[in-house]
Amino acid sequence: MLRSSPALRRGRPDRTAWTLVAAAVLTQILYPLTPQTLLVVPTVVSVVIFAAASLTDAARRHGARGAVVLLVVAGGGGLAAEAVGVATGLPFGAYAYTGSLGAELFDVPVIVPLAWIMMAWPALVVGRSLVASSPVAVAAVGGVALAAWDVFLDPQMVDAGHWRWTHPSPSLPLVPGIPLSNYAGWLVVSVLMIAALDRLLGRRRAGAPPSGPAAALYLWVYASSVLAHLAFFGLPGSALAGGVLMGLVAVPFARVVWRAAVPSGLAAPAPPRAESALRAVRGSDDRRAR
Repeated sequence: MLRSSPALRRGRPDRTAWTLVAAAVLTQILYPLTPQTLLVVPTVVSVVIFAAASLTDAARRHGARGAVVLLVVAGGGGLAAEAVGVATGLPFGAYAYTGSLGAELFDVPVIVPLAWIMMAWPALVVGRSLVASSPVAVAAVGGVALAAWDVFLDPQMVDAGHWRWTHPSPSLPLVPGIPLSNYAGWLVVSVLMIAALDRLLGRRRAGAPPSGPAAALYLWVYASSVLAHLAFFGLPGSALAGGVLMGLVAVPFARVVWRAAVPSGLAAPAPPRAESALRAVRGSDDRRAR
């Protein structure tokens, strides 16, 4: 029986990851074009596809163990943090889901842990790409990369009526209705989550480029969130605040991705006539030397 080569076997999950990335992007593009009464459908579908893309990409980089670790740490950890948050108000502040996001577990919509999965993997890649030298630095930068996303997420979901805050102030400038305690809680949970993922998944090979699918997902979420909040959701405050805060890591990360995709030192090939003249000069020099 014919056996596929290792390169072909690696290519299959790579194609799968990119296909899921494309599907997630398409679904999110359709979100602002969907009637108000049906918005929950693309919300849930996009999170499911996005989480599947992150799990597939983690498996591509770290094998099946990578997907399991991401599922347990980000999915299980996110569910635990949300369940404690709903029950006690810690660490995010007092809030409650409204029941609009479907089936729930421990008073938390099942889709919510998938949202943690969908962004935890790209955030880990961001942290490792920007500060690969220190696990503490990776946890800090990756945690900020994950927590900053909530400056877009929370205003959008509260405006859509998916959850509500008991004490919505004090809040960020330009982003009313979301307490500062929420972002502090997100930062704490995110740093711990990224630290655990970084530790359990092993260190990235020095000099290795960032994962393409993960990079595409993170940068897409950043750029599309700025545009959507500004042009479609009527939330210019969160568009500006999120654009600045998430941009603190997204913009440097975009530079890293660009440098990896377009290596430095590339020079345009010399025209044929120039190459011939150069060879002639070198030959003349060689004859003189002899």
